[in-house]
Amino acid sequence: MPTVHDWINNPLAVVDGLFAQSNSSPDWEKKVVEYFKEKLKLNDAHTWVPSLNDVPLYYLKPNSLVKFRCMVQDMFDPEFFMGVYETNDLTSNSKQVKCGKYRDITVGGQVDFNSRNTVTSERQTFYCVPIPGESQWNSYAGTSQARVVPSTSYVPNRHKRSYEEDDEMDTQPQQMKDVSQACDGNVTPLTILWCPPKRQETEAPSHDSSSAHCTSSLDLNFPLPGEKGPACLVKVYEDWDSFKLNDMLEVFGILSADPALRVIADEREASLLLDPTEVTETVEEQRVHSPPASLVPRLHMLYAQPLVHNNPLLPSSAPENDGDRKTSSLLRIFRAELHTYLTHVLMGDSLAAEYLILHLISNVYSRRDVLPLGKFTLNLSGCPHSSPYTEHLYKAIQQLVPSSYRLCMSLHNMNNQRMVPRKDYTANRLVSGTLQLANNTSLFLDETQLEQGQLDATGVRNITALGNLISWQKVDYDFNYHQMEFPCNINVLITSEGRSLLPSDSQVHLRPTLNPPNLEEYLSAVQVAQIPSQLNKYRIYLSVARALNYTISDEITKAVEEDFVEMRKDDPQSMSAEDLHRLLVVARLLSLSHGQNTLSRDGWMKAKQLEALRISRTQQQKSVSGNEP
Repeated sequence: MPTVHDWINNPLAVVDGLFAQSNSSPDWEKKVVEYFKEKLKLNDAHTWVPSLNDVPLYYLKPNSLVKFRCMVQDMFDPEFFMGVYETNDLTSNSKQVKCGKYRDITVGGQVDFNSRNTVTSERQTFYCVPIPGESQWNSYAGTSQARVVPSTSYVPNRHKRSYEEDDEMDTQPQQMKDVSQACDGNVTPLTILWCPPKRQETEAPSHDSSSAHCTSSLDLNFPLPGEKGPACLVKVYEDWDSFKLNDMLEVFGILSADPALRVIADEREASLLLDPTEVTETVEEQRVHSPPASLVPRLHMLYAQPLVHNNPLLPSSAPENDGDRKTSSLLRIFRAELHTYLTHVLMGDSLAAEYLILHLISNVYSRRDVLPLGKFTLNLSGCPHSSPYTEHLYKAIQQLVPSSYRLCMSLHNMNNQRMVPRKDYTANRLVSGTLQLANNTSLFLDETQLEQGQLDATGVRNITALGNLISWQKVDYDFNYHQMEFPCNINVLITSEGRSLLPSDSQVHLRPTLNPPNLEEYLSAVQVAQIPSQLNKYRIYLSVARALNYTISDEITKAVEEDFVEMRKDDPQSMSAEDLHRLLVVARLLSLSHGQNTLSRDGWMKAKQLEALRISRTQQQKSVSGNEP
């Protein structure tokens, strides 16, 4: 008897049923997508769908509906496939027209390649990875109601395996024998072995030894070192132009992890080695674009929801701001509690806690020509060099934001870490870098780790890339013959002893009022004292405050202009246009941090007072140290 979960366990039956009813009408494809969209809307049905992020691949049923929360790391060339094909059943001597959409291999008899019913279609492939730097608290597993049992077609003999062991299992003799028999009979790859003409750029970098090293053994191309989780080839059938590189998505699709894909890939690679003149792709490209399905499963997209944020405590859509007084009141309460907590983390520095809150809710809300509006890079100077303070400060921030990464700016890291993504033309892929991050990621630059020494060419390029990220919220990807600009929206916090060598929008010099005998024990105790429910309040507050709309009335705009003229009357050098812009950014963030979506006169005065305190402290520090730039 059919159950409510049939469309999750066997979505291809739904697809085949609608295809059979179509009578060659193209509307059936739209009906498939609408069917699953409607199902996912009902009674939080999306929580019933197993997630690749939380469930090991070997526990998921092949050809079932799954979801994947990810970032688009690369976009491969389009591929052609048999959207419709005809099979011959040798036992009954009958023919049947079948749907090839949402599949990698054919089923049900031998394919008649000469059939007039064959329809060639096109699809796009995205290489997707888990959202880089997701915090440990940021798990959607707690909101999932999916019930997963090991697949009946593939039962693991142990609970956990490494990726390397997965790769080995694909080559076990008995399994290969079974799959080979299937391939010899009724299994045919649906993808037509065709690649677009190579671009001229592909000819030059073929001698690049680093490219050969990257592609000699499969790596999952995660942007951040030490990342774990599945990578996935997402097959996109419609509107792929609406997606961009580095987009955050939640993809709902049909899982394809058939071991036969490995055999097909091996045969294809062998043909490349035997006669490379017959095809346009290289062995390296074939390995990258057709990795073992046990390492990189295929996910045939039915529906993808762009993610404005990846905070599991909030709806995936942007929070609406209708000026609700109750919401504003709650935000002010959460803000006060968060400010108290951050003041303790910053060893009693209330002013630094104020600016850290403003930084954490900052967001590029618009761009005017090349200028990103809303960014607020904060430089916390005065951080001790010879203590673990910055590490504990990062841990505190990591507990508050959905995604973050701490980059220790040691001389070794600056000279050796790949920060800017680059195009590997030999493998025809984008090799990721540290700065390939999703929007609203918190990037913690620890400049206290920078020691004396010489930056080499790589180090200089990395420092330049960080400067461009901070100033223009963009990263220039390396395409060998040219650079391609990719805009981003990344919150950058710089910790340093003196003023940072990198640019920033605001510098606050730490002035601790507490001097605990054991700094490490004190900071650990401060973090442990925050119970999960309290931390969840802070997490909700930061995401909601960042997403609020903001406007300035004509009346307040005029008052600000008059105030600007008044401030410059006695000393024009005391307030530049850049100072006014910074003050407006602080006023905006201060208003939003209190749950207010418009600037008031009182808010403007508070912003001026806050900036006056910060500037006064900075000037005092300059006079004390004497060597601040």
